[in-house]
Amino acid sequence: MSVTFVSRSEVESAFAAPCFLARVRAGFPSPADDYMDRRLDLNEYLIHHREATFYCWVQGESMEGVGIFDGDLLIVDRAEDARDGDVVLASLNGELTCKILDIPRRRLIAAHQDYPPIVISEGACFEVEGTVISSIRLFRARPR
Repeated sequence: MSVTFVSRSEVESAFAAPCFLARVRAGFPSPADDYMDRRLDLNEYLIHHREATFYCWVQGESMEGVGIFDGDLLIVDRAEDARDGDVVLASLNGELTCKILDIPRRRLIAAHQDYPPIVISEGACFEVEGTVISSIRLFRARPR
């Protein structure tokens, strides 16, 4: 899985859109759809540590088991301490990868059965670049 970084200026803006009180059903419309809660700014909702957060695009299928698909935009927070079982963006011997962190076994785990775990061997150049907080899936091609 490769990763493409996105600058903060490409994604960040002060834009708040209406947010409905009712949860949206994937079936028949609800009469409650006419009631809005407040305006929702996704930066406010998804970004907890503004200066420590960055975005990157995902390429590959190794994380589909946790809902991260090719072309998704990841929101990564460097200020969050990575815990066992977290999805992280990690650098291993100079290559960036998005995987599940397995601290006790010293490895990175894909969320797809076709990809074996990556062992973090002694002496390897390993660093967690940040914890993946969220992913965004676009249903239309993103503007270039």
